[in-house]
Amino acid sequence: MKIALVHDYLKEYGGAERVLQTLHEIYPQAPIYTAFCQRHSAAGQVFAQAKIKESWLAPLIKHGHLYSPLRFLTPLIWKSFDLSGYDLVVTSASWYITRGFRVGPQTKVICYCHTPPRYLYGYPTSIDWQRYWPVRIYAAVVNHFLRLYDYRSAQQVDEWLVNSKNVAQRVKKFYRRDATVIYPPVEVAKISRATRGLKPKNYFERSEKQGSATKGAGSYYLIVSRVVGAKGIELAVEAAKKAKVSLKIVGEPAGLSWLGKDLSRLKNKWVKFLGRVSDKKLYQYYGECKAFLALAEDEDFGITPVEAMAAGRPVIAFRGGGYLESVVAGKTGEFFEQLEANSLAKILKNFNPKKYKPEDCRRQAKKFSKERFKKEIKELIKKHA
Repeated sequence: MKIALVHDYLKEYGGAERVLQTLHEIYPQAPIYTAFCQRHSAAGQVFAQAKIKESWLAPLIKHGHLYSPLRFLTPLIWKSFDLSGYDLVVTSASWYITRGFRVGPQTKVICYCHTPPRYLYGYPTSIDWQRYWPVRIYAAVVNHFLRLYDYRSAQQVDEWLVNSKNVAQRVKKFYRRDATVIYPPVEVAKISRATRGLKPKNYFERSEKQGSATKGAGSYYLIVSRVVGAKGIELAVEAAKKAKVSLKIVGEPAGLSWLGKDLSRLKNKWVKFLGRVSDKKLYQYYGECKAFLALAEDEDFGITPVEAMAAGRPVIAFRGGGYLESVVAGKTGEFFEQLEANSLAKILKNFNPKKYKPEDCRRQAKKFSKERFKKEIKELIKKHA
């Protein structure tokens, strides 16, 4: 069976790109069709050995951040791809729509949807692109036509896969289509092996050495995220400062985020921005943190909380979105109700990680393993062979 993979674009490396990477591991001979690829970017380096086919508009939209203001070109981008020679096309789709390409009468199309484009349907986005009124007017016009295109192209999909029940509800609401949930792949076994024997630093480690009674000086909370809006980073920084607890943030600025370009205003003695780190270092941060913070308001699914649980660490999550499908309250973490600094600060100040057993966290994480993802994808695709 001749298979092609399709993805939004290759620039940042996040959850959607991890899914694409795993799909490419399953089908290494399948070319990847994409709007554009920045070869020296985080994602570009991961897929350096893959056969990448960019759109004819790639030379224009890949420069700077033109792919965002020129999003009205997306119908032209995908229509320019002729995939009629393939038996099966698997798309990895989120905010760039990633549908509408030409297919043959026998071609089957499976869409793995990370989320319908959040900016089209009123969900919080990582890019604060509506802060200026001319942009709001421009977006109102462009988004109207893109919503029409988004719906029409959605009807051309033969089978919908989604990364969570949360996203399945969105697909049903906006496209009137049923979807099968296949949770995204997480390197559970790899993380578990790498973090065995690691544990949070002594809660009183530094204070004992210095003869001080300062509580919590030797421990830290952790966030792993692209430094963009709608991820709760500003909230976490403010809460850590109020609670006087240590917070480490792993990840690099991405997209058009004004947040990521102005880290200086967020920095204080309680917060450390670590940038992009190696997997080895990342797993160490997971294994030694007091707890992981998952703070997005309506996360599609959320891979990083599962990674933290694979390392045996509990999660403090906002009660909403995909977190409700991965975190088990009272067993692998706890939820809080208000995205407000004082509310979060109170939890950070009083959180007791000893209430949570590392093995319970690891056991829950196994439900989202990479091996499970591959097995479910292969079984589903067999139906179309």
